Amino acid sequence: MNRPKIAIVDANTLATLGLKQILQTVMPIMTVDTYGSFAELQAGHPDAYYHYFVAMSIVLEHKDFFLARRRKTIVLTLSLDTMSQLSEFHSLCVNVPEHQLVRALLSLEQRAHGKGENLPPMPDIIRRKILTDREIEVMSLIVQGYINKEIAEQLNIGLATVITHRKNIMDKLGLRSVSALTIYAVMHGYVDINKI
Repeated sequence: MNRPKIAIVDANTLATLGLKQILQTVMPIMTVDTYGSFAELQAGHPDAYYHYFVAMSIVLEHKDFFLARRRKTIVLTLSLDTMSQLSEFHSLCVNVPEHQLVRALLSLEQRAHGKGENLPPMPDIIRRKILTDREIEVMSLIVQGYINKEIAEQLNIGLATVITHRKNIMDKLGLRSVSALTIYAVMHGYVDINKI
């Protein structure tokens, strides 16, 4: 089975690479392709994509194309002000700190694909339970913003134990940041997005 694909269309290479990394973490079953221009997207079989993440300037220049694919198009904006966004499309402000961008992506994913709706099944390796029950408890508190000392107090365990659990969680999942851990926890239903 071929993995479903997402296209990012933006001339800003650094922003594109950063968004690609985050999207691959949020939706590991997706393949993410990047294009620096609309012409590059057109040459790469544009209707093969589940979603397009597109710079606003490109959407405005090729509005008919994206209007015909409005449900699949997410416009990348630099402002949170809804008055400066295109009302016909979902928008994603990329000019925010990483944790806010991750939260916005997770919210978009949850609204459009709640409970995995319209998405292919996750590979078995991703669906398997990797963490112990205690590690899941610790992870849940980490992504809700609790510090190690607060986690130790809440779970009635030692500080060193929390630190060990934290290290084991990151090692088992192969993650390096709390943002990546947050994505994992929300995508697997361990934490409600409204609690982060």
